[in-house]
Amino acid sequence: MAKTKMTPFMLDNRFFTTQSNSGNGEVSSATIFHYHQDADLVYADYSGGEIVKGHLLGNMIDSERLEFVYHHLNRQGEIMTGRCTSYPETGADGLLRLKEYWQWTCRDFSKGESVIVEIPSGA
Repeated sequence: MAKTKMTPFMLDNRFFTTQSNSGNGEVSSATIFHYHQDADLVYADYSGGEIVKGHLLGNMIDSERLEFVYHHLNRQGEIMTGRCTSYPETGADGLLRLKEYWQWTCRDFSKGESVIVEIPSGA
């Protein structure tokens, strides 16, 4: 069971898609993330576009930061791994967006940035 502390937002059962990504990244607007949250524990499944199947696992560090690791299988049959720090923001529309700074822990170990945005309910 995850430790409990004050959580400023909940990611549980929210869906996201990629708004922007560095050229060395593999997720795209065709990739859908389904997030879950249990107190500070955050995890998600993702797939679509170049991603056959992926998972991420991490912690809400404080009200301004998430840290996690991820792995996925891409369409070329490669298992890709990395780590990421995400900074959540709530837009005027009430939807979340995550500004992400990531690094591969495989292949070339390059770094990148992405923004994923919440998909409104019913969309």
